[in-house]
Amino acid sequence: MQRLYDFLRRHPTWVDGFWAVVLFGLSVISGANTEAARGTDLPALTVPVVLLLSLVVALRRRMPERMLVLALAVGAGQLITDVATLPADFALLVIVYTVAAVGARWASRLALTAGLCAAPLAQLRWPNEDTGTAGNLALMIFQTVPFALAWVLGDSIRTRRAYFAQLEERAARLEKERAAQAKVAVAAERARIARELHDVVAHNVSVMVVQADGAAYVLDAAPDQAKKALETISSTGRQALAEMRRLLGVLRTGEHQEAGEYVPQPDVRQIEDLVEQCRGSGLPVDFRVEGTPRPLPSGVELTAYRIVQEALTNTRKHGGPNAGASVRLVYFDDGLGLLVEDDGKGAPHELYEEGGFDGQGHGLIGMRERVGMVGGTLDAGPRPGGGFRISVLLPLKPAH
Repeated sequence: MQRLYDFLRRHPTWVDGFWAVVLFGLSVISGANTEAARGTDLPALTVPVVLLLSLVVALRRRMPERMLVLALAVGAGQLITDVATLPADFALLVIVYTVAAVGARWASRLALTAGLCAAPLAQLRWPNEDTGTAGNLALMIFQTVPFALAWVLGDSIRTRRAYFAQLEERAARLEKERAAQAKVAVAAERARIARELHDVVAHNVSVMVVQADGAAYVLDAAPDQAKKALETISSTGRQALAEMRRLLGVLRTGEHQEAGEYVPQPDVRQIEDLVEQCRGSGLPVDFRVEGTPRPLPSGVELTAYRIVQEALTNTRKHGGPNAGASVRLVYFDDGLGLLVEDDGKGAPHELYEEGGFDGQGHGLIGMRERVGMVGGTLDAGPRPGGGFRISVLLPLKPAH
């Protein structure tokens, strides 16, 4: 039974064709019986009229507007040629409903007008002689109601279909928006991880390079210093590998790892360890904390640590062999201030411009992005007396 129902839904014209054949047969038989009761033959125009009205029913869903025009033409022909109403005129009611449901708006309005006029015109053309004027008027109103109801029902179906189509479109749009937001979130997370990798690799590799150069220089003259430099390279490499494993673990797909498997994010307290590491690599750093330390949001903690890390890395890269640096961490009432300065030769001007050149300068661009994410401000550029200066103000919010 379900298969038959599905088949009929896929082939609506076949269903309409079946009912058109039934309507044709009923109309011809009814007309023949009526004329036989009167002792006359079936009028010659009756069969063509019934055939055309049956065609309206058969093709009503394939071409509703054309079938409406055909039905109106046949109805006008009946009035002109005096072919009285037949069961086939039920096709007028059907096409009014169909056009109101699926036809064009102009056709729907035309169908309503024609439906409201059909019964009065038929009653005027073929009045019932057995009833008076009041009876004919009541009969006219009674016959008009089905046309009005057919149009209202069809228009309601149209409105309902439009509503469901709008819901489906909205659901599809929301699904696309959710997918786009998910992609944006993934891209943002991967960009954050890329910045983390940049910070880790740039800082630790620069320390390892400085220590390796120093070890090679004093290998013969001072083996103890060379050994100490190699130990620093080893510990720095392990630290870099640990952080890279944590970050790359986030990028794995198809695996669900517990958050406890990853190394915790660096915070402000580890800035002092970072400074000691830089001092051990041969970069003199003056570190001071002003104000009263207090708990900070994790985003601010990580931002402060990464900015100091990137700034000291840039000092080693561009400051020259005799450069020194200073780091100031200042706790204000409503913000955390960072001031990192060096007295080296400073980076090229292009490195602190937006975008850099030849793909360089991404460290400072990453700083700006980090600071912007927590609503802070950053000022970076050469110092008047030489060297480079990075000033950052990060707003504080109550830590949860």
